[in-house]
Amino acid sequence: MLWACFQFPALPLHAVFADEASSERPCALFEGPRQRPVVVHANEAAQARGVRPGLVLATARALCAGLDARRREPDAERSALQLLATWAYRFSAQVSRGEPDTVWLEVGASLTLFKGWPALQRQLHAELQTLGFGAYRLGVAPIAAAARVLALSYEQIALRQHAAMHTALERTPLALSGLPAQSIAQLQGMGFRELRDLWRVPRLELTRRLGPAGMHTLAVLRGEAVESLALYQPPDRFARRIELDALVDNWQPLLFPLRRLVHELARYLLVRDGGVQRFELRLEHEDRAATRLPVGLVSVQREAAALYEFCRGRLERASIGAQVSAIALIADDLPPFRPGHRDLFEPARSEGLDWPALTERLRSRLGDEALQQLACVADHRPERAWRFIAPGAPTREPARPTQSSARKAKPADADRSRLAAATTPDTMAGSGSRSGFVTGIGAHAAPHAARPLWLLPQPIPLRQPLTQILSGPERIESGWWDGGDVRRDYYVVRCASGQRAWAFLPAGATEGWMLHGWFA
Repeated sequence: MLWACFQFPALPLHAVFADEASSERPCALFEGPRQRPVVVHANEAAQARGVRPGLVLATARALCAGLDARRREPDAERSALQLLATWAYRFSAQVSRGEPDTVWLEVGASLTLFKGWPALQRQLHAELQTLGFGAYRLGVAPIAAAARVLALSYEQIALRQHAAMHTALERTPLALSGLPAQSIAQLQGMGFRELRDLWRVPRLELTRRLGPAGMHTLAVLRGEAVESLALYQPPDRFARRIELDALVDNWQPLLFPLRRLVHELARYLLVRDGGVQRFELRLEHEDRAATRLPVGLVSVQREAAALYEFCRGRLERASIGAQVSAIALIADDLPPFRPGHRDLFEPARSEGLDWPALTERLRSRLGDEALQQLACVADHRPERAWRFIAPGAPTREPARPTQSSARKAKPADADRSRLAAATTPDTMAGSGSRSGFVTGIGAHAAPHAARPLWLLPQPIPLRQPLTQILSGPERIESGWWDGGDVRRDYYVVRCASGQRAWAFLPAGATEGWMLHGWFA
C-alpha cells in the first residue's frame, strides 16, 4: 500500500474566511473567554505585522490596525475537512480523516490509472488549487502514520520504499513524531531530540520510559504493528450551519453568511461531481421555530453564482417574523450533474439567458407561484384535463387504471339530422365519434381530434348564431363516479362572426349550445 497524507495548516482560517484567508488582508482567529480572547491562528499578512498565536486579541489589534479577527468555528473546520475527504474519495476508495486538518488516501491502487505518481500529484495539486486549499503539506509513504510524520517534517516528500521511509523518519524531531505530549517533554528533558535517538535505546528501557501507548506509536511508524484507520464514506446530503455573531431582523445582514454557505455547497457538489435541484434555507430563532425557505430550481445546478442569486431572491421575498440567530442550508437530494453539450462548430452564443436560467431567475425574483406551466391530467372532461405545475415538473400525469374510464357513444342518426336541419350546414366532415383524452393546452387528445388553442376555464352559453358545422359530433361521457357527470356532444362550428368555435350540446339535444373554446 502507498498512503498520501495531506495536512492543511491553514484549514481553520480557510473554514471561516474562505478565499480571504490567503489574501493580503490580515486575518486571525481567536478563542477563549470574551473577557480575554487569545489568537490561535493568523494568516501570513497578519504574521508579517507581528500577530502570532498566543497573543491576547487586544494586543494583536494594537500591533495590526485593520486586523479582521473572528472567533474560531470548529463546526466549520469539520465541514471543510469533510469536503476535502469527499474530494479525495474521487481518487481512492480508502480515505481517512484526522482532525483537525489531515486527510489520508491510499494511492497505490490508483497509480496505474493515473499513469504514475507524478501525474497523479499534479492532478491532486491542480484540483486543490481550484478548491482554494493550495497551501498544504504532503507526505507519501507505505505506512499512513509515517506519511503524516513525513508531511509535518518535510512539507513535500514521497517515499515508496520502506528503507527510504525509515531513513527519513530517523531524522524526524520528536515533537513531530506523534508521541504523547507528556512523553515528548520527558524525553526532550533527557536529551533526546530525534527518532533515531530513541531507536538506539534497548527495547526494555524504552518501554519503561514510554509505556505501552508510546511503544505502539513507534511500532506503527516502523511497520511492526498494524495501524487502524477509520475509512471515510461520503454522505448523501449536504447540511451546513453558521451561527451569527449578533441577532439580525432583516435579510441584508444574512447575505454574507449565505454566500459562504452557497460556496461551500458549490465546492461540495464539484467534488462529488453532482448537482442540486431542491434544497432548503433555514433561519433559526431563539424564541420560536426555525423559518424554512424551500428553494426549487427548474434544472440541476452547481454553479455558485447561480445558486447564490436564487437563494438571495428567495431570501429577499421571505417574511422574517423574528430575530435570526443562525442560518443553515440543507440539501437532501443531490442528483447527478450533466453539463450542457455543445457542438464543435456551434456558433458563439449570445449573452442572453437560456430558457431554464431565465425561468429560475424570474421565480427567484417574483416567487414560485408567479411562473407556472400547464400539465396534463388523465380526465376526459376538457375543463379538468389540465392543471398548473411548477416549471420543469413532469407535464404528464400517468393514467389511473380504474373504473373511471369514460363512456363514449355515437349520437343517433336522427339526432344528427335534427342538428343539421337546425344549423343548415354546408358541409359535415368527420361525423364519426372520436374518443380519447380531451385536451386544453398541452393535454392528451385522440388522434386527429380537433382541439382549440384557447380553451375556456368553464363552458359558457354560446350567444352568436351558428352558420356551419365543420366537424362532429364527438361524444364525451365521463365523471359519473365523482359527482361531476357530463354527457356532451362536441362540434367544431363556425359562428356568424366567422370565428371557429368548439361547442357542445347536451347528449341528444338540439338546443342549448355551450361554448368551450376558440380556434385560432
